[in-house]
Formats: sequence, structure tokens, C-alpha cells
Amino acid sequence: MPRKLSTIAPDWWDYTTLENDLIRDAAALSPTDLEQLSRPGFRVVMYDTLEDFYLAEALEYIGAWRRATTDNPVGICGPIGPTEQLPLVARLVNELGLSLKHAHFWGMDEWVGDDGREVPVDHPLSFERADREMCFDRIDASFAMPEENLHFPKADTTTFRESWSGVHCAVMQGGQGDIKHWAFNDPLRREAEFADAPPSPEEYRKLATRVVELHPITLAQNARTSGGGNITMVPQRAVTVGPVETWQSEKVSIWQAGTHDNPFGQRLTALMISKGIADSSVPMSLLADHPNVQFNYFRGGLGTCSVEMH
Repeated sequence: MPRKLSTIAPDWWDYTTLENDLIRDAAALSPTDLEQLSRPGFRVVMYDTLEDFYLAEALEYIGAWRRATTDNPVGICGPIGPTEQLPLVARLVNELGLSLKHAHFWGMDEWVGDDGREVPVDHPLSFERADREMCFDRIDASFAMPEENLHFPKADTTTFRESWSGVHCAVMQGGQGDIKHWAFNDPLRREAEFADAPPSPEEYRKLATRVVELHPITLAQNARTSGGGNITMVPQRAVTVGPVETWQSEKVSIWQAGTHDNPFGQRLTALMISKGIADSSVPMSLLADHPNVQFNYFRGGLGTCSVEMH
């Protein structure tokens, strides 16, 4: 029997196609309940201040890059969203005098324009530009990462995918979007072989870095968080790091300050991962099968799922 239609976008899969019991259970979780969802392979960490939250996120970069040597290059895959950690990373590198000669960085994703190519760096929403301006351009030249060690995804994914060979990814960081993705691993359209059921977790995990069509909710979210609500400026496609690269990462670290996803979403994915419920209509839930996942929350951003009229 086909699953229920999405109440957001009937032509797509998303979390509204889940069973109502699971949705109710997630909405009922208190902050204390969330903390108790930790299990072997999945850790929930709470931060009481935003200063502590973003400093801890920045320190993941430093911890990864400190491990890099000539014989063991080490990198981190980092997001745009959140971005507040990026200037802190540059400041820490400069203050500590940390050489990034053998360190690497992978950008998680980039927009793809109507011409089928990644958007240029001068595009107002360019993720590469944000990474460079907020972090890498601020690092003193004597400590800077070699340009060839900076890997930004392109519509032709060949070079980006090859860059993962021979370099250890210590941490893949991410945020969580309204559609419950990491990077731009969105749910798929409800069509063809996936008309009645979304891809199995095993099928979805075979996806590598690729160009994707974005769920309508992702377009709306990026307009809200980055474009003042102007959805017409948001490209409808992007190139994104995939589950294949994610499972090459030693650790997946997700950072939720309450800015990107809502109180319900922050609870739903943690519950699904904790209970081993993997469903590709909620892509983040597929991390239930990754051996080392950490969810980081700003306690003040958890909000409540109770009804409040505004």
C-alpha cells in the first residue's frame, strides 16, 4: 500500500509521509529526553551559550588539522550553514600558529545555475566565496592551506571525488535543513520506481557527489536564511557531497543552533537515529547506520513543539 502523500509537496518525499505515531513521539520530546537519546555510535551534546557552541564547532577544524602530516594528510568537510564558526577557525589558526601545509578542506556543496555549471564565485550566494571570505582569506599567509588542498565541488564532480583518495577526512560537519538534509542530500521526487516508496537506505547510501534537484522546502529555507526571503534568486539545483563520501568520514558532526531547522525537526532526526529508524524521506535519519555521529545543540535554540499562536 502506498504511503501517504506529503502535505508540503505531493510530488516529493519528505518527513510528512512518515507514520503519525513517529511524528507525535518526536514532537513530545523534551530537551532532557533529547540528551538521553545518546547511544553507542550516536552522541547528543548540549551547549548553554552560543559562544561555547560555535567555539566547539571551530575547534573541530583545529583538532582535525592538527593531525595532518606529510605521510598522513587530514581534512575536514565543512558546511555553509552554520557559518558563524568560520571566522573563529581563522582566528584560532593565526593565534596558535598552526601550519595548514598538510591539511585539507572540502566544501560540502555549491549551487548549480541554469547553464548546468556551478555558480561563479562572484554569485551572491556562492558557498565557495563565503568559505574564502569568512575563513581562508583571513588566515595569515605563513600558515595558509595550499590552494591545491582546498576542494570545492563542481558540476563536473570528477576532480572533487578524486580528492578524497589518499586524504583522511576526520570530520564531516553539517547543519540540518528544514527538509532534514545534511549538505543538499534532499529527499527525492515521488515518481517512477519511487512512486510508492522512497529509495531504500541501501539505495540512497550508494549516491556519491552529484548534481541534485532541490526540494521546494530547501529553496524556501535558503531564501529565508540567506536571501531575505527572495526565493527567485535561489538556484533550483546544486552539487552536493554524497553519502559515499560521508561514510568515508571518521565522524559526522551536526550543529543545530535553532537557526536553520525548527524545534520539531531538531527532535525528529535525533529520535530516528537513536532508534535506528532509517528512511530516505528523512535523509538525515540514514546516519543511524554511520558508526560515529554527534548531534550538537544550542539549548536555547531547541524551542518547543507546543502550540503557540502568533
